[in-house]
Amino acid sequence: MDGIAQLLTDPAAWAALITLVVMEVVLGIDNLVFISILSNKLPEASRQKVRRLGIGLALIMRLALLSTIAWIVGLVQPAFTAFGHAFSWKDLILIAGGLFLVWKATKEIHHSTDPAPSHDLLDKKDVVINSVGAAVVQIVLLDIVFSVDSILTAVGMTEHLAIMVVAVVVAVGVMLVAADPLGDFINKNPSVVMLALGFLLMIGMVLIADGFGMHVPKGYIYAAMGFSAGVEALNMFARSRAAKKPPEDKTLH
Repeated sequence: MDGIAQLLTDPAAWAALITLVVMEVVLGIDNLVFISILSNKLPEASRQKVRRLGIGLALIMRLALLSTIAWIVGLVQPAFTAFGHAFSWKDLILIAGGLFLVWKATKEIHHSTDPAPSHDLLDKKDVVINSVGAAVVQIVLLDIVFSVDSILTAVGMTEHLAIMVVAVVVAVGVMLVAADPLGDFINKNPSVVMLALGFLLMIGMVLIADGFGMHVPKGYIYAAMGFSAGVEALNMFARSRAAKKPPEDKTLH
């Protein structure tokens, strides 16, 4: 208790907490976009349940990983060397997660752009898409990847476990509040769906690059995502204004 009371009166601890909360929220955006896209493929009655389940599992995984910090830190130690590069378990997790994201985003882009899929193929896809269990399994796989990245970031920013726990809980709480509005917004705007899939494709490539030791600063990634989102917002505004504009009278006088 004395340690917690000392943290509450320490300005440096509050600064670390605020910084870590912001970082965790930003890192959670990737996780939330994936959950939103995947849940939107399900029947409407199941979407909210799957979103909350996915975010709840993300919180459980993050807290579980925080309870094994020594093991998490050990994930960055080299496990073996191949092609002149030392790979750690963290690298392998990032590569596997990146490959999964690239595969999933590519598959969804193909599904969105296929003008006339066959009925047999569509039926098979619907069976998979309508399965809540299949959606939850995919969400769990990506939750693991994003949770490891999130906790390693937290460990690198502060040594106080209490600060890490509070930051993770607050960030996941923000994800929970934003999940339904974001999912509904993506579902109602087809062009945003394609933009979000492009984000997932880019994030997957970045995870693979990180796994192979080619670190891409996250600031560049989120700046590109922010710029793309800003352009799409302008496009949506322009389409909205055009839709409200009264049709021109082409009658010849």
